[in-house]
Amino acid sequence: MLKLNCFKASDIRGRLGEELNEEIAWRIGRAFGEYLEASTVVIGCDPRLTSAGLKQAVSEGLRSAGVNVLDLGMCGTEEVYFATFWLGVDGGIEITASHNPADYNGMKLVRRHAWPVGEDSGLADIRHLAETGVFRDQRETERGSYRQISLREQYIDHLFSIADILSFPPLNIVVNSGNGAAGPVVDALELRFKELCVPVNLIKVHNTPDGRFPNGIPNPLLPECRQDTQDAVLQHGADMGIAFDGDFDRCFFFDNTGQFIDGYYIVGLLAGMFLQKSPGEKIIHDPRLTWNTTDIVSRAGGVPVMSRTGHAFMKARMREENAVYGGEMSAHHYFRDFAWCDSGMLPWLLIIGLMGTTGKSLRALVSERMRAFPVSGEINSVLSDPDAAIARVSEHFIPHALVVDRTDGVSMEFIDWRFNLRTSGTESLVRLNVESRANSALVQNRMHEILALLRQ
Repeated sequence: MLKLNCFKASDIRGRLGEELNEEIAWRIGRAFGEYLEASTVVIGCDPRLTSAGLKQAVSEGLRSAGVNVLDLGMCGTEEVYFATFWLGVDGGIEITASHNPADYNGMKLVRRHAWPVGEDSGLADIRHLAETGVFRDQRETERGSYRQISLREQYIDHLFSIADILSFPPLNIVVNSGNGAAGPVVDALELRFKELCVPVNLIKVHNTPDGRFPNGIPNPLLPECRQDTQDAVLQHGADMGIAFDGDFDRCFFFDNTGQFIDGYYIVGLLAGMFLQKSPGEKIIHDPRLTWNTTDIVSRAGGVPVMSRTGHAFMKARMREENAVYGGEMSAHHYFRDFAWCDSGMLPWLLIIGLMGTTGKSLRALVSERMRAFPVSGEINSVLSDPDAAIARVSEHFIPHALVVDRTDGVSMEFIDWRFNLRTSGTESLVRLNVESRANSALVQNRMHEILALLRQ
């Protein structure tokens, strides 16, 4: 029996070679098809050099299970989500490692209606089946068909049904696709803007998909991956900058000065925007940073609901609560009108609309909230014994904490500051986030105190 360490809490991700290869991909496709008893599955991939080969292996595994495969080709994860719910098929698979290093790849899996497949919702069973390799006799199964399709025009139509493009003001926007899967969609949006006379000019950076990632792995969550976008904003005098990760299920914002805007504050903006239209709705958020979001949601007459971090958990909670919107500080944004899935294209389209209706710049929209609830930014630590390190920090602060929450890792609240400490679901890291009430110096002091304990 194989031991497949590429299976994570919310998706599949592993180092190429021993952890993930075409043989393993075939097994995963076969297991996915059998577990779902699927008739039809859509599949797509990012531009990594190994993604097309893995996609072909997964397709062969699916077809050997009698599943008909609809291949979207090179596309973003949310395009697979869209195709799954739009076509009403049994499931979808995107081959991607998102922002992981070039020697990694992976998969994101959904079932009918783009319902997420995580460790508590089928992924553990698929793993067991793939590891044992005990499949139905292929002689009893008619081989599935294979067809290439494109739904990009329908996908863009759906985005525009959610974002009010008629409210878009004249703007110059830098869009950095990071040589990932976003480039062709950005081109299609640019063409549609011109056809509809939308006064938004896109300044494209690293727009051509290139699985070698010649300009660095697209992960704007890391400070070292932001410079090209910041430089382009300043060079062109742009009103805003947008940067995507590899499969563009996350987008990151820069204001007109080139300053990076933490995804946490974008969650608050979008939550307020949806609640202005629909007061009383529920908003889902993750536990890493919370005070700004809960303050905005409560003031707007909404109901804040906390969920465990990770797209599979967030989507499940979104559906359970029938929430109109959900957001994670890591720049995943979830929308009821997008089958409760995350989209990296909708947030910036919605923010452009908000800038149009308010007449405010992005900087003006977030600056007050950034001062009211300053944050540390997420600090990652590679530790030999993460559990012991987290326990050490917990023991130190628990006697003074007003609230202790273990929804995801450990969160503690005090009178004027709070923190969350958790292990990563996809990488061997411990992640720390600290926030306060209008006291950035306190954030820095507490951050250094926690890191000293953590890294002993």
